[in-house]
Order: sequence, then structure tokens, then C-alpha cells
Amino acid sequence: MVSPKTQKALRRAYELMRARFGHQHWWPGETPFEVCVGAILTQNTAWTNVERAIANLKAARVLEPEKLLALPEPKLAELIRPAGYFNVKARRLRSFLRVLVETFGGDLDRLFAGDTSVVRERLLAIHGVGPETADSLLLYAGGQDSFVIDAYTKRVFQRHDWSPESRVQSPKSAGDYNELKWLCESALSQKSGAARLDYWQDYHAQLVMVGKHFCRKRAPHCNECPLKPLLPKNARMAD
Repeated sequence: MVSPKTQKALRRAYELMRARFGHQHWWPGETPFEVCVGAILTQNTAWTNVERAIANLKAARVLEPEKLLALPEPKLAELIRPAGYFNVKARRLRSFLRVLVETFGGDLDRLFAGDTSVVRERLLAIHGVGPETADSLLLYAGGQDSFVIDAYTKRVFQRHDWSPESRVQSPKSAGDYNELKWLCESALSQKSGAARLDYWQDYHAQLVMVGKHFCRKRAPHCNECPLKPLLPKNARMAD
């Protein structure tokens, strides 16, 4: 059970972030399929690099499930080169495309059809799709309530002492991921329907903004951060 104190802090955090940054209208992408491609390509790289890779795919007129899958893997890798780890990501993207096209006829609605937990397991079974990517696909492309946890979220939660029993230590720990996911979904469930979907989408985007600009891994700007009022009293702040 989430403590009332933590629940109040998490809900207040959104108000503070939203007041500073405004609604982020995430995920950047013109179509749900573009969102899917971006979610896979953004692993271990900056979004600006993903934008360049997607621009290459658009210029080549192949940003469609069947056309992408039909590309020879070396050609696909070359087009997404700006995203980094392009050979690995080409294989992962093709694994996703193969399931989408061969099992679901290239129809994202069919891929995302069903209970969220069932669809999540379906996505996790695809090579190269981990929890963060699966939740990004669900939340931003599938329109399903599945909160995304990333490295920014973990860092912000650690520093504000919001992590479950302060056990969240490693960005790569599946157990830690699921704990934080449960915490966020439990504490931020006061809305329903389309309002909740928008809330969770924007909440994650707000945490990314805080992590990028203030709660940085090194030399954080605590005094300028919108979440400064929620830091523990004994926290060591950095300028």
C-alpha cells in the first residue's frame, strides 16, 4: 500500500512540474506506428538521434510496417545509423515488425487488442522489447494505462525518497522497475479513462524534463528544480 504521504507528494510533484514546463504532448510522432519505431530506436540514445533516424526512414519512404520489414537488414541498419547501435536496433526493430506483420497483419489495433497485462506480456515476448519499451508502446502507441519507468524516474524518486522502502538502486533491475511501476500506478490512479491516459503520458514526459534539465546524474541543479519543495529536509542539494 502506498503511504498517504508519498501519494500526496507524487500528485503534488505533477502540479509543480506542469506549472514549470506546461503540457508536453508526448510522445513525439505523427502516427502510432512512428511512435513504436521511435520507442525501439530510443534505447540507449538521445531523442535527437532518433529524430534523425526517423527522418531517414521518411525520406526513403519506408516508414510503414510491410515496407520496413521488406528492407534487407543491412539497408535498414544504414538508415537508422544515427540512432546508434544500429545493427542491434535493426534486429530488434525487425523482430517487432515480424510479429506485427506476420501475426497481426501489420495492424497495430490488433497487436494492442486485449487486456493490458496480456498485451504487455505479448510485447515482452518480442526480442529486444524490455519493460520500459513495452510500457512506452502501450502508453503512447496503444493508448493503454501502463506507466513508464526510466532512468530519470528512478533518479528523481531516489533523491526525493519516494522509492519503495528506498530499495531502488539499479536502473537495470527488473524488480526495481516493477516496484516503481506499481508505486506510480497505485498513487496516480485518481483519474480514469482518457484523463488518466493523458495524465500518465504527461507525467512521464514531465519527469524526463526534470531529469534532463535539473535532476542530472552529475551536477544536479536542485535549487532551480521545480521539485525542490518536495526534497527531504536532510537532502544535500547541489547548485
